[in-house]
Amino acid sequence: MAGTARKRSGGLPAGMKGPRVLLAALLFSLTTLLAGCEDVDLLLATEAGVDAVKAATLSEEAVLQLSAQAAAFADGKHPIAPGNSDQARRLARLTVGLLEQDGQTFDCKVYLIPEVNAFAMADGTIRIYSGLMELMSDDELLFVLGHEMGHVVKEHVRQKLRFAYAGRALRKGVASLQNGAGALAGSALGGFLERLLNAQFSQQEEREADDYGLAFLQRSGREPGAAVSALRKLAGLGSGHSFLSSHPAPAERAARLAARLQ
Repeated sequence: MAGTARKRSGGLPAGMKGPRVLLAALLFSLTTLLAGCEDVDLLLATEAGVDAVKAATLSEEAVLQLSAQAAAFADGKHPIAPGNSDQARRLARLTVGLLEQDGQTFDCKVYLIPEVNAFAMADGTIRIYSGLMELMSDDELLFVLGHEMGHVVKEHVRQKLRFAYAGRALRKGVASLQNGAGALAGSALGGFLERLLNAQFSQQEEREADDYGLAFLQRSGREPGAAVSALRKLAGLGSGHSFLSSHPAPAERAARLAARLQ
């Protein structure tokens, strides 16, 4: 069809190359897992295959739906700061006029949890933990917020969601085996949200999100050096901290941004 560019390999659009590779890897893993096993729950095995296909070809609608479900699940587990709380008022003050960026609307709330953490969903949900707010100055907090926005705008979170869903498919494939390993995998299906939140971003994704956060500070008329000081504070948490499991190497990232600002 005129005006539609397609690669010759498999007849898929160029943008589908990554999902196609993921799909091939998933189906190979499931086939290897189930081959030669007579005692297999065929219904679960079939569902695992379907989930593998969904993971590789998730539509925008499916991504937003899964994101909303995951955000609602997380909100149900954690206390959200009421609108009249100091934390909610501070976040509202800092984000006036800033919650629409690059065509994306963001929904930001605070969890009343002393942990230093934050996360974003592909639908624009961003949650900041009160422990992070206490650690950061206003400008530093805005950098972290802009960084999380960058993960959404650059579609990094969508990729994390796809891989988390793929992991669910593989666990379902293991669960289809009627043995001890299958029972263990079946009990882990509820860990989709944890898998999504704990999946690590790549170095390239972190650089892109840092650059977005820095630009967000500059567009907001804030002190750009806050990007560096925020990352240095995160580096001081230690390598074993939960926030750094998904946002690694803050010291190196701080040095890179400092060099850029110089």
